[in-house]
Amino acid sequence: MRLIALAVTVSALAMAGACGATGQDAPAARSGASLETRPANNPSQQPATGDQTRAPAVRTEAALTHTVVASGLQNPWGLALLPDGRWLVTEKPGRLRIVTADGRVSEPVAGLPAVSARGQGGLLDVIVGPTFAQDRLIYWSYAEPREGGNATSVARARLSDDGTRLENVQVIFRALPVYDGDKHFGSSLAFAPDGKLFITLGERSDRPMRPQAQDLASHMGKTIRINADGSVPSDNPYVGRQGALPEIWSLGHRNVQGIAITPTGDVWTIEHGTRGGDELNLDRAGVNYGWPIIAYGVEYAGGAINEGVTAREGLEQPVYYWDPVIAPGGMAYYDGAMFPGWRGNLLVAGLKEKRISRLVLQNNRVVGEEYLLTDLGERVRDVAVGPDGAVWAITDEANGKLVRLSAQ
Repeated sequence: MRLIALAVTVSALAMAGACGATGQDAPAARSGASLETRPANNPSQQPATGDQTRAPAVRTEAALTHTVVASGLQNPWGLALLPDGRWLVTEKPGRLRIVTADGRVSEPVAGLPAVSARGQGGLLDVIVGPTFAQDRLIYWSYAEPREGGNATSVARARLSDDGTRLENVQVIFRALPVYDGDKHFGSSLAFAPDGKLFITLGERSDRPMRPQAQDLASHMGKTIRINADGSVPSDNPYVGRQGALPEIWSLGHRNVQGIAITPTGDVWTIEHGTRGGDELNLDRAGVNYGWPIIAYGVEYAGGAINEGVTAREGLEQPVYYWDPVIAPGGMAYYDGAMFPGWRGNLLVAGLKEKRISRLVLQNNRVVGEEYLLTDLGERVRDVAVGPDGAVWAITDEANGKLVRLSAQ
């Protein structure tokens, strides 16, 4: 193993102003000033409900510190905890490493298939299988080079006993169609309590591909649900429907890079908007989340997105959206011991705004928001919760870092 020197940065985090609510004790009715004060990219748009955007600020009363545990990672993308307390970390160019809690970074794990590492493509998410204790299976998503272009794929393999290589690699899902592009691959992974594997996908961004988010004959812009071996669950919503791909769980997504599944099985996903319109969705079977027919925000070049419509009958509204955007990465559901007031909250990695957003949920609505890790000053790509309840994050930088956020 190569050892990257342990870089330690400990600082009290600058906290946003409070509205009287802390943790998940926020009132059901909103009160207090919004945490977001910047003007919206599309100020003429109105949310469908009063609690859909610009939540009141909440504040953690306890002092927080962060420690940079490891550095020298090249654009890390995915983060997953092994049962022994070490972390699996993917690097977008196509390397998987194991990082110990004290900052030792392994040589690349051998045995990964080739990745299409251009643009937003590369080695993406990684998760530990629910039966790892018996079979040592891990799962990862990646942009796979294919004839005529590339697309998102998911593979699994046995992590060798010494952690140096992957054995018996199997590709268990290949998104279709193949497209020669470099954007919007998605892709986050999560196992539900019943052992089903969820995969989030993008619609590949380019205008000719956007309509495929609404096409049930395409995987693009969909959330996928499969069994751990890649087979299709018989209770998926489009099984047996002519012209529909049976792996599809939901449709109408733009570029979903974060997913968190609660202990009760609720599926939360988060996706990138354009200029405005980053979305948090409660992702349910057979539901159409609207892209590109409805959306908040404006095009990157300015102007309306398609018809400029934000709502239409039969299309689901986001639970919450950001305008301006935060450029969300990964997401975690907090159920740890270190911050009891955070239990039931969502932690959302922010790339553009270089922070973590803590979302306080009540009755599946966002009733408060707090910015965390604001003084690190780096693009936060993914976030996870450690065994003791500390929050861990990776930063999407050429000199990427593994960071631990804890009570002081």
